[in-house]
Amino acid sequence: MSGGPTARPALDRLFKAVNTAAMPSVFANGIEIFYERFGTAGNPTLLLVSGLGAQSIGYDDELCEAIASLGLDVIRYDNRDVGLSTHFSDADAGDINTKLLQAMMGEAVEAPYTLSDMADDGMGLLTQLGIGSAHLVGASMGGMIVQTMAIEHPERVLTLTSVMSTTGEPEYGTPEPDCLAGLVSIMQPAETHEERVATGVALQKIIGTEAEFDLERVQAKVEHAISRNYDPDGTGRQLLAVLASGSRAEHLPGVGVPTMVLHGDADRLVTISGGHRTAELIPTAEFRQMDGMGHDLPPSYWDRAIGAVDDVIGRAG
Repeated sequence: MSGGPTARPALDRLFKAVNTAAMPSVFANGIEIFYERFGTAGNPTLLLVSGLGAQSIGYDDELCEAIASLGLDVIRYDNRDVGLSTHFSDADAGDINTKLLQAMMGEAVEAPYTLSDMADDGMGLLTQLGIGSAHLVGASMGGMIVQTMAIEHPERVLTLTSVMSTTGEPEYGTPEPDCLAGLVSIMQPAETHEERVATGVALQKIIGTEAEFDLERVQAKVEHAISRNYDPDGTGRQLLAVLASGSRAEHLPGVGVPTMVLHGDADRLVTISGGHRTAELIPTAEFRQMDGMGHDLPPSYWDRAIGAVDDVIGRAG
């Protein structure tokens, strides 16, 4: 698939363009993709891919700058249906809860687009920027996307780092029930800004690293994300892409690039069996457990994560 269904009407795109005129974006794979760069263009590129409903700013500026200090050209971007990239508001996604139940029962799920389309978005962004190949880092759904990139675009992938993610096999990485309920809650539109913030903070408290939960920091990040863009339906469509894409288990053993798998042993949204299974299937993978970490990446874990990325890049020579 390429580009997916018809995106927002032209007038809506024009409105967004007026409001983001000074912000960098490219037209690739049939959509507009917002991106930002850290470090020096011309250095080896590292592409950061975000998770379900997460905007590019989920990778903090300070984290991006620290990764860039390794001598890398770091690029973060908004996936389709979040942030300042194209949203597929005209797509008929159907009832999310019904399709989630179908997936849990092992039934096929239809979606407006798949993880392959989202992988093509990232590759299209690199193409438009004149970049042939890159190191890839993806968290949660972003881990699924970078796995897909490595499967479908192997010639463009230098290294692969999959963080708190899984293989698409339903028996691995299974979320705990209250975490799944919290995830579904952010896909229900809230009337007021206060309700939106409260729902986002509540989800982070459920899925995040308990010992590192900083209410002030989390609330500020949630408020920033909501003020930048709020589209719970877009998050729902992304979830459908995950459900419709199925398992990558058949193809992951063919991934030949140096690979790092990071996963917290306190992750309750994508449980650690997802990380173990990913590392089991990819022959070149090294698994590193992040003790005490939930489904987030608090600043106290940044040094370990950056060190792991540096190590896997070193394995690529």
